[in-house]
Amino acid sequence: MPKVKANSITINYDQQGSGEPLILIPYLAADHACYAFQVAEYAKRFTCVSVDLRGAGESDKPEGRYSIELFADDVAAFMGAAGIEKAHIFGLSLGAATAMWLAAKYPDKVKSLSLHSGWTKTDAFIKTVVAGWQITAKALASVPEMIIQSIFPWCFTPELYAAKPEYIQSLADFVRSRPAQPVAAFLQQSNAVMDHDVNAQLGRITAPAQLTFGRQDLLTSTRFADAMKSHIRRSELLIFEECAHAPIYEKVEEFNQKTLTFLLRQAAA
Repeated sequence: MPKVKANSITINYDQQGSGEPLILIPYLAADHACYAFQVAEYAKRFTCVSVDLRGAGESDKPEGRYSIELFADDVAAFMGAAGIEKAHIFGLSLGAATAMWLAAKYPDKVKSLSLHSGWTKTDAFIKTVVAGWQITAKALASVPEMIIQSIFPWCFTPELYAAKPEYIQSLADFVRSRPAQPVAAFLQQSNAVMDHDVNAQLGRITAPAQLTFGRQDLLTSTRFADAMKSHIRRSELLIFEECAHAPIYEKVEEFNQKTLTFLLRQAAA
């Protein structure tokens, strides 16, 4: 995998496809491969550049306080180091939060925003859930096992567990196959999640944005949709009715088709 030095750290990334650049920012505890189901389709029309955030994958994991604004600074510096002047920016959950900060601080770098399962400010509910993940990660001494036991149930509906247990198992096997995030790095990333507040920055976002949520998502539910839709001026909202936090895995074909339609519209604009 190629690596570049940016913002005083080494950032690992993967590049596939051809066309306008599309940067994919991972969610909490994940590396660039988390969007494999999307890149397989998007790379037919875009140059997909999937990064490992600070603290995850094969990017550096320095000590110190992390913030989502810092992740955005890292991605902006990465773009400069990689020679990407402007790109479509895509992210789910932590990736969406990072993308909002990026678009607010570096508007000239962002052609469009794909914000999936995002949220504006961490509330008491999210803090409670994430604190539980931290306790589990420390108790198990394993971030991959914590993801499978504690994060998965927030990402997928009970119906998916019941209908496709072998698929859930394949996703668990995938998580175990990736570079394991150290517990200390997970704590740094998840502390950044708990501190997240982009409310004051939303009005600075000028790029056209697609906002998507899973109707069954409790974590970053549609309770955040109004604030995002009203403050991100050029935004459109899409709800995946039968999904929880991760439509990218639960309704892969529908998710890819509807999000690619938005991306192609922005590429043509």
